[in-house]
Amino acid sequence: MDEGRAFDLTFQPADGFSASDCAELANGLKQRACAIAKGGYGQDLTLDVIVQPAANREKRLLVADMDSTMITVECIDELADYAGIKEQVAEVTERAMRGELDFAAALDARVALLEGLDERVIEQCLAERVKLMAGARALIRTMKARGGHAILVSGGFTRFAEPVAAEIGFDRAIANVLEIAQGKLTGTVRKPIVGSDTKEKTLLAALSELNIGAVESMA
Repeated sequence: MDEGRAFDLTFQPADGFSASDCAELANGLKQRACAIAKGGYGQDLTLDVIVQPAANREKRLLVADMDSTMITVECIDELADYAGIKEQVAEVTERAMRGELDFAAALDARVALLEGLDERVIEQCLAERVKLMAGARALIRTMKARGGHAILVSGGFTRFAEPVAAEIGFDRAIANVLEIAQGKLTGTVRKPIVGSDTKEKTLLAALSELNIGAVESMA
């Protein structure tokens, strides 16, 4: 997406060209380009190659997650680290991964552990820990420049999602609201909780609003 670092090659595939052929071609192109860079310039090349149909290649809608997607960290883990309870929060996360808790219950349990944390830690975390994923800003700004629409939908928190969305260039952000009283986290999240069902509903609503098909979207 960055100028001078990305480009398109178009070709007419042979009859019967399949999805597995796409993957094989992409892998072959990547290996060849990396070998040329290493042999000709003595440099290792970080490269992504995507082979896809030209039709509807340029998407008109993106609904994206935030943590470990548009940013490099999981915000609740970082808040837990500041609070000195990272291990306890990680234990709840592991229970959720084992299927013992659903997302909402796991989020409630983890946020409960943050009760009493000074809300100023959120701004400190934003400044010190939250870093944009490489290519995030270029992806969204390129898409927007070509008439696309982008929505950030996060199971994380608005205090992170809103500034991250603004910095990257999203049209809007949807996330959970941490309840705060007298400058301290109360250990609760405002209901309803934003989860995977919210992401699906947001995608479907945006498709309808923009009057486009799912093939013109990424999520």
